Amino acid sequence: MKYLLLAMLLITHVAASMNDITSFEADFTQTITDDKDKTLTYSGHILASKPQNARWNYIEPVKKNVFITQFEVTIVEPEIEQVIVKRIESNFDFFKMISNAKKINNNTYETKYKESVFKIVQNNSLIESISYIDEFENRVKIIFKNQKQNHTIDLKVFTPNYPLYFDIIRD
Repeated sequence: MKYLLLAMLLITHVAASMNDITSFEADFTQTITDDKDKTLTYSGHILASKPQNARWNYIEPVKKNVFITQFEVTIVEPEIEQVIVKRIESNFDFFKMISNAKKINNNTYETKYKESVFKIVQNNSLIESISYIDEFENRVKIIFKNQKQNHTIDLKVFTPNYPLYFDIIRD
């Protein structure tokens, strides 16, 4: 669910009306820091498009592609030849949640989903970073570079693709 939430945060600019941002693309660096201050760093690229389409391409340290549609999340892990397909819970109302985001200073907003508070920082009307504490009490921060918004993205990029011999796990 965290992938869907992050994708939706990206394609809906918190300071603009809900209809202003239709797509988002960027390179990202994601750090996850545990309670012992051990940090894992991931990097990759994201494509997102309204209403609820996203593709997170993790490149380092392992390759993984996360495809998000309105109804499910598909995680393709080529290094272990595995695909995980998860249905998205039907009571998730992203647009209601994001419309409740509160400005806490010039460039920072906060919004809440379930037990997590998400801090969104923007710079020159583009989302610069998102940070939150996950369900395991890890501090997560995603920093975006080379952002583009409101450009046409072919919806085919949101269709999961993987070899037929990969193991498929349905959750």
